[in-house]
Amino acid sequence: MSTPRPASELASSANRYLAELRRQNASPHTLRNYASDLEQFVAYFSPPGSDPPGPDKITALQMREWLGKLYDLKLSVVSIRRKLAAVRSLYKFLLREGTVPANVARLVRTPKAPQRLPLVPNAEQTNALVDGVAADRFEKPHPERDLLIFELLYGCGLRVSELAGLNLDDFDTGERWIRVRGKGRKERQVPYGSKAAAALEKYLPVRECRPGERALLINCRKTRLSDRGVGVIVKFYARMISGDASLHPHSMRHAYATHLLASGADLRAIQELLGHARLSTTQKYTQVSLTDLMAVYDRAHPKARN
Repeated sequence: MSTPRPASELASSANRYLAELRRQNASPHTLRNYASDLEQFVAYFSPPGSDPPGPDKITALQMREWLGKLYDLKLSVVSIRRKLAAVRSLYKFLLREGTVPANVARLVRTPKAPQRLPLVPNAEQTNALVDGVAADRFEKPHPERDLLIFELLYGCGLRVSELAGLNLDDFDTGERWIRVRGKGRKERQVPYGSKAAAALEKYLPVRECRPGERALLINCRKTRLSDRGVGVIVKFYARMISGDASLHPHSMRHAYATHLLASGADLRAIQELLGHARLSTTQKYTQVSLTDLMAVYDRAHPKARN
């Protein structure tokens, strides 16, 4: 029986970095993506029959060739940017560790992402969707949970990972605040309204879970509902009620921000509610509002028509 080959220095470095991310309590979503991206990175530099170079031997030119291969595979710019970010983070860790003399991944230019406005359902469409979930017409096994999902996504603008990560003790039901753990495990306080409160009150008595389970949202196995599970639920109702399977949990977050802005909310306040580190990230919703405003102008103003 042959002895399996030991992991290469490059693979071991990636594994050490992933272990460090776990110690830092990185989100499951981040761990899953970084593990996949770094595995592909190691595979590219591991030709059959030979060992890959150590991380300190990979040059900026080789990094650019790897990036070129990603383009050849017809990956989206967003995917390429994420993979490059994962490798840069790996090298940042190795630089701190003293394994490499420099972060050569920083010498590779980041591909420019196309500026695309998020697709946002209007207030009427969004409310019709949430009301359709509340009507409970589809004989789903957990209608109270499903309604709470929509009330928190649209009513609080949560990311899907933030929603799936909520625990029972994150709710202050007296003051109607939720403790939310966002990107980088940064915590923020988010208020929730009367409809979300009513949905929560209706759900808690029928919530069935395993002993000691702290998660708010429970799946059919009586453990925490995953962010992927939330996505499946949202897509089901979107398809059945709105006839639009392209809607996803982040669509509700976009709708939350855009509708707040359209109703006169301050951009800085929306930034805080969404947990954006930079105001520029929040400002894309002003572009959505302006696009909607121009559409109204084109339809309604006599000078807009030829």
